[in-house]
Amino acid sequence: MLAEQIETHFAMTLPELARAVKAAPHAHAGATNVVHAYGLLTQAQSAVEKTEDALLAALETAVGEILDDPVMGLAQQVNEAVEVRDARAERLRFLLDVPAGKPEMRTRPVPRLTTTLPAAVPAQPARISGVAR
Repeated sequence: MLAEQIETHFAMTLPELARAVKAAPHAHAGATNVVHAYGLLTQAQSAVEKTEDALLAALETAVGEILDDPVMGLAQQVNEAVEVRDARAERLRFLLDVPAGKPEMRTRPVPRLTTTLPAAVPAQPARISGVAR
């Protein structure tokens, strides 16, 4: 689905876009960012599939209904791989929100914060009554 959005966004196939970015990576920063993000996403998807396969293999050999620590560790690895993949997909969606003709990413103006710190008050010696010095 994201590959189709990329192709629609840049009006060329993904392999054509990848070749164009490889030939001139600085010509269109948006295209370069999208191709790079898509590559990271495909790597993340491969990691999800690999960890899922390992988990399924471990589940097939598991005995009983209670899962041991190694199987639970594999389940955690699957969860982490899915989180990485989803974060990369979200970043790619964000990059696709930038208009295709605009090489730089849209940025929101950052409000300028000016703060005035209170002037330091000189420390006064503590007054203790009833105590001889």
